[in-house]
Amino acid sequence: MEISKKIMTKKTDKQAIDNLADNFNGYAALLRKIKQRVLVAQQRAIYAANEEMLRMYWDIGGMLQQSQDADGWGKKTLQRLSVDLKNDYSEIKGFSVRNMQCMIQFFNEYNQELTMVKGADSSIAQSMIAQLGEYNFSFPIKHLGWTHNLILLQQVKDIRARHWYMVQSITSHWNTRYLQEAIKLDDYGKHGALANNFTETLPVPEANDVKSMLKDPYIFDVAGTKELADERDIEKQLVEHVTRYLLEMGNGFAFVAKQKHFQVGDSDFYADLILYSIKLHAYIVVELKATPFKPEYAGQLNFYINIVDDQLRGENDNKTIGLLLCKGKDEVVAQYALTGYAQPIGVSDYQLSKAIPENLKSALPSIEEVEEELSQLLDNKKDEK
Repeated sequence: MEISKKIMTKKTDKQAIDNLADNFNGYAALLRKIKQRVLVAQQRAIYAANEEMLRMYWDIGGMLQQSQDADGWGKKTLQRLSVDLKNDYSEIKGFSVRNMQCMIQFFNEYNQELTMVKGADSSIAQSMIAQLGEYNFSFPIKHLGWTHNLILLQQVKDIRARHWYMVQSITSHWNTRYLQEAIKLDDYGKHGALANNFTETLPVPEANDVKSMLKDPYIFDVAGTKELADERDIEKQLVEHVTRYLLEMGNGFAFVAKQKHFQVGDSDFYADLILYSIKLHAYIVVELKATPFKPEYAGQLNFYINIVDDQLRGENDNKTIGLLLCKGKDEVVAQYALTGYAQPIGVSDYQLSKAIPENLKSALPSIEEVEEELSQLLDNKKDEK
């Protein structure tokens, strides 16, 4: 009997709370704001912890370098330090010999504020930085995890390229596996290099924005897809992994439709993919081809752009942009094919890869994951030598 009363009391309390919530029209909005604030605090705590770890590694690297310069010790000292530190701080990971060697390299590369390479005082470095723009230039080192920084430190020596990869890793949420793949394929060198007619069809500022956001080639995660997959298979894979696709396209793209149906006259047409760029305020029509580029593909895409302009584009939207993804292209043929079109079109290659991250969240890796990736990274470097 007493248990029944307690249950009834709890139900009554819950009903009272629900009634209070129902009577307050702004309750849902208030709860959402509080949750958002909690999320911001959690994210700040993660980034603050990451920054403190990077600063600690820089400081330790400085201590090791200065002691080594003064006393001339070798690898055995690092081995002893590794054992002692692991024994004294068993709850803290990251004190392997290899990781401490990387701390020394990290110290020698960047300034104490973790905003610039130490060699930036040289005339050559200053000239390279000047080419990056007239703004207050700095490296976003503190906003990247340890493994990201090590990959860039050891694999990208050109500071302009390194800065570009840092920014892309942050804004496009690249994990370490994808970053390594992008470096291997020279994304920096190829970025914005796709065949296009943007300069002829768009105002200069907008043309530059489009060129900076689109790239050549694109890398798609289609695990299990055969090398000779047909167009529909590839498109199906991309849509099934639409979040990954948006990641590959870059930051600020929204999915609109796949196989979008348009009726023109008495005929039916289907556009492969339609996205919307929040930054450009423009629709992006994407056509996928499982074969190398042919001039007639540009005409088909131009046709779809005209339809989207007529049926979807609003008064406040900029010109619709076309992106043609092919299994290879001849740059000269593609550029000739685009000449004369009034609509902005870009032609890019795509590559099938298994290196796209399964989890698109840019959460910082655990120290154990860092140690494992670091070990693999250094082993690969040793094999190359």
